[in-house]
This record gives sequence, C-alpha cells and structure tokens, in this order.
Amino acid sequence: MQFFYKALKENKIISGKIEADEENQVVNYLKKEGFFPIEIKNNNNFVSDLFDHFFKHVSFNDIVDLTRQLAIMLNAGLNLVDCFDILKKQTSKRSLYKLIDDIDKDIKSGLSFSSALKKYPQYFSNLYIALVRSGEASGKLAEILLKLADNLEKQREFHGKIKSALIYPVIVISGMIIVMFIMITFVIPRLLNLYRDFNISLPLSTQILITISSFMTKFWPIIIIGFFLSFIFTQRYFKTKPGKFLLDSTILKIPVINNLIKISSLVDSTRTLSILIGAGVSIIEGLEIIIDTTNNIIYQNAFRNIYKQVEKGVSLGTAFKNEGIFPPILVQMTIVGEQTGHLDETLARISRYFEMQSELAIKTATTLIEPAILIFLGLGVGFLVTSVITPIYQLTSSFK
Repeated sequence: MQFFYKALKENKIISGKIEADEENQVVNYLKKEGFFPIEIKNNNNFVSDLFDHFFKHVSFNDIVDLTRQLAIMLNAGLNLVDCFDILKKQTSKRSLYKLIDDIDKDIKSGLSFSSALKKYPQYFSNLYIALVRSGEASGKLAEILLKLADNLEKQREFHGKIKSALIYPVIVISGMIIVMFIMITFVIPRLLNLYRDFNISLPLSTQILITISSFMTKFWPIIIIGFFLSFIFTQRYFKTKPGKFLLDSTILKIPVINNLIKISSLVDSTRTLSILIGAGVSIIEGLEIIIDTTNNIIYQNAFRNIYKQVEKGVSLGTAFKNEGIFPPILVQMTIVGEQTGHLDETLARISRYFEMQSELAIKTATTLIEPAILIFLGLGVGFLVTSVITPIYQLTSSFK
C-alpha cells in the first residue's frame, strides 16, 4: 500500500509518499530517519489496492532475480549506479521498474543502498537490509549479495516444494466441496421430489440429505456470503497475536504436518543465522533479525527467549537447550561450532541436514495425505449415492 505522510525534521515540515504494508511500518521508518510524524494516511482505495495486487505487485521471485542480477554485475566490477541503469533497461514489468528507479534515485541523491531499501519493507526483509548494510561496511557487498541470492533461491525452492505438495489436496478438496454444494443445492432436490409422491419410509441418510438440501436450497446465498465473511474474519483474527498463537500452536499438534512445520522453521532460521554470522553480524543482532523473520510464533517466542539469554552471557548452544523445543543435534552442533570458532559453517551444515530432512517430511506428508483425501472423497460420494439410490431400490422392490 502507498501512504502519504507529513513529518517534522529540523523545524521543517516535509511531506512525501512511501510504500508499506501497514501504518506502523511508516511510523517506524520515519522515526529511524529522524522525522517526527505529524500525519499519515492511506493513499490507496479498494479499487487501486486490488489493481496493484493483481497487476502491479512486485513478487518474491522478482526480488530473488533482482538480487542475483545485482550480485553478478557487482562481481563483474560494475558500480551500483551502473547496475541499476542496466536493470532499468532490461526490466519490462512496470512495478519492478518503478521500484528499481526509486532505489536508483535514492542512491544518486546520496543515500546508501541499505537506507534506500529501508523504504520498502514489504519487499526487503530485515535480514536483507542487515546483510546489505554489513556488505557496505566491510566492502564486500558483491560477495554478500551472492550469498543472499543463494539463500533466497534456496528459500524459493524449498517453499516451492511445500506448495507443490499442497496443490493436489487443495484442488481435490476444493473441487469436491464445489461439486457437493452444486449437487445438494440444485440437482438432488429435483431427485428427492420424486420420493414425496410415494408412501415409503426413507432411510436415515436420505432424511438427513433432504434436510440439508432443503436448508441449502432456501439459504444458499446467505451461506455463501456467510462463508466469505467468516473467511475474512478468520483471516484477520489469525493476523492478531492471540489468533496467530492459536493457529501456530494448533498446527504443531497435527500429525505429519507438525513435523514439516518444525523442520521448515529450523531450515530457515539456521541458514539465516549462518549467513548473518558469516557476514560479520553479531549473534545478538542476528537473533534479533531471526525473531522478525520467523513465521511461526512458537519458534518466534523461543528465539526471543534465546536472545534474552545470550544477551545475559549464556552461550547460544545452552540457550537452544534451555528452550526444549529444538532437536538435540542442533544443540550439540551449535555447542561444537562455538567451541571451534566456526559457528557459521556449523550452522550451514546443520541447515543442509534439516533441508534433507524436510524433503523426506514432504514426501511422507504427500504419501499420507493422498490416501486420506481419497478416503474422505469416497465417504462423501458414498453418502450421496446411498442416500439417493436406496429409496429407488425400495421403490422397485415394492413394485415387484
């Protein structure tokens, strides 16, 4: 979303526009840059938001490709300004061109690369900005961007595997729900009207189907509206802290799925921490970034506790052990990495180990989900067929 702001700096009122997901991000950015916010308002409306989402949205894939291209050009000896000039020439997507052009203008006006990226928190994470800032400070921006591009590509590949595993069950279940809704609301009532002219006792399953069908036929518009309203309400509730805690804690209790979620959280966090430490970022700052980038609130709280312990002088391996939700191999490998002074390399190895485990978890989940869906589908179809066919069989038997 685009926000319009007015802010006070050095007794001067400055106004402008900034891209962000929510108003708090704008406030935080302005305060970090030394501005005192006076007025912040959403510069979009529903139509423009919808248009931006479908036609102007800069995707995660765009950021991954942009990072890789920047890394290659910087390693070839080009400077940032030349890199962005080349990127603008070869970019056909308007939203991405605007992003590149805005960053280019900020850099040419004297801002550092990391400061320019801070204006777009919806595209560049705290991890991304911290690594760029570290690369600028150490003079190894090209090398850091290569590592960052590798990390982003691994994230894209890993999340792609998870999405691929979920596509089949989501399509099948969605299709089944739509077909059953159409059948129960529009098709089956016509068939069931035949039974009313005959004086026969209907089986329980048919009576249940008639009740459901009658309700759906009368109130199907209300049901559809109620479904979408419930979906929106639920989605918003799960974005709140209590809702997210309830959702994440519930997911971690679901068999098969919980193992996949745990391993994916460990893959991202260990790889991220490895890259940060290898780039010269302190463990404290690295943990602070991981807290912001971890999606599951249970692990987010665990890393927050680890941050507090490490801040007090506790070793990272001991802090992992004290939380009790991390596997022993992570605890032991972290302790070994701290003792040998190669914590970044050790975390990179453990991240690759968890990545292999995640692939096994994805295969296991896919193997178990498919037959479960077929059973569920079979029960639904069997109930419909039995409810419709049984009275017909009774009718033909009575005629004999």
